[in-house]
Amino acid sequence: MTRRTDWPEYADSAGPDDPEGRGRGGAGPGGGPSGGFGEGSRRDGRPEGGGRRGRGGSDHQDSGFPASSRAENGGLPGDPAEQARAICLRLLTWTPRTRKQLADALRKREIPDDVAEEVLSRFEEVGLINDSAFADAWVESRHHGRGLARRALAQELRTKGVDSKLIDEAVAQLDYEQEEATARELVARKLRSTRGLDRDKRLRRLAGMLARKGYPEGMAVRVVRQALEEEGEETEFLEDEGF
Repeated sequence: MTRRTDWPEYADSAGPDDPEGRGRGGAGPGGGPSGGFGEGSRRDGRPEGGGRRGRGGSDHQDSGFPASSRAENGGLPGDPAEQARAICLRLLTWTPRTRKQLADALRKREIPDDVAEEVLSRFEEVGLINDSAFADAWVESRHHGRGLARRALAQELRTKGVDSKLIDEAVAQLDYEQEEATARELVARKLRSTRGLDRDKRLRRLAGMLARKGYPEGMAVRVVRQALEEEGEETEFLEDEGF
């Protein structure tokens, strides 16, 4: 699997609260921004200025919906299925999403449940939604980019609605040896900043850092002890708990 360390942070990106995908742009499935709607075209797929010209020189939309209604629905057509497809494409243009994340976004936009279910199932059929691939990529990116261990990664995937079986399969790509090697790297980077503290505080601070990233307590204490011993610290009587 190709290593990814640049997974977008949802705090900085468009999420279910922002289905319009405001902010930085991205290439859509059709090669253009916002799901294939390029420059000079409107979000309903018709060219700019394509409305009928009525009396008084004003442009009238031929969708038959009042301007206020169109604004509430993001300028999308009135058909709920079309709205659902457009919302999903915009969200997926920004970053991969799980089925649950998209379902939550559609529910917030008051798309009927039966329509949302049909659209989401179709997206799964054509591969635009793939929770298994999402979980694999998430584990790869977050472990190498943030140093998260299996426990923390599994918790993050649960919050995104990934099925427990898929979570187990995804985190299984991290074996015990790889997890411990990453823990050692994290401690090595943090070790210098703890110099000058007494040994118990150093142990608690470093082991606590690993615990917050999901590493088992036994592994965290052992890795920190070994790092301190390599610096000449006596660790035989150091406290193991309280971090």
